[in-house]
Amino acid sequence: MIQKPHEDHIYIEALLKNDSRVLSKIYEKFSHKIVSYVRNNNGNSDDAQDIIQETLVTIYHQAKEKNFVLTCPFDAYFYLLCKRRWLNELKKRGNKRVTILDDTTSITEEQEQQVEETEIFEKQSQLFESKFKELGAKCQELLKTTFKIKSMEKVAEILGVTYGYARKKKSQCMGKLTQLVKNSNEFHQLKAY
Repeated sequence: MIQKPHEDHIYIEALLKNDSRVLSKIYEKFSHKIVSYVRNNNGNSDDAQDIIQETLVTIYHQAKEKNFVLTCPFDAYFYLLCKRRWLNELKKRGNKRVTILDDTTSITEEQEQQVEETEIFEKQSQLFESKFKELGAKCQELLKTTFKIKSMEKVAEILGVTYGYARKKKSQCMGKLTQLVKNSNEFHQLKAY
């Protein structure tokens, strides 16, 4: 079932186009609430700006790679993502005391679902990146090149290897990366979602 985009999907499109006018509007309209939340919960304005920036980057990557469609109001979705990211940050820092001052009214199931999709996407991306770094330098170089350039002939030419070798090596590297991901605890936790 294809879901109808919410009118606030314009913010997602603006992120993809790097539309500075609309990006400024996002900060203008939505950041004060997040800054206030972070400051009331053991953080400061710089922490809040970091949270906002990291969340926007995650939304951008999800929209770019997964054709993410926003089906709920941006305000609630963005706020909930930032709030959860801040709570996770506090856990990492070892802050046991969290003053949860929440001015959010009820969260709809749809908003909750969109936030979970984004959080899962982010965890998958982090897992992929961490396992990618475990590959050897040659595999990393080959795979990075194939991610940018789709033509294996061109990849082989750039790397100075034969077409057959490039294809075989790509297959081996992808197999190794897949195994690293599948054998990780994080993968099994993500599968449980």
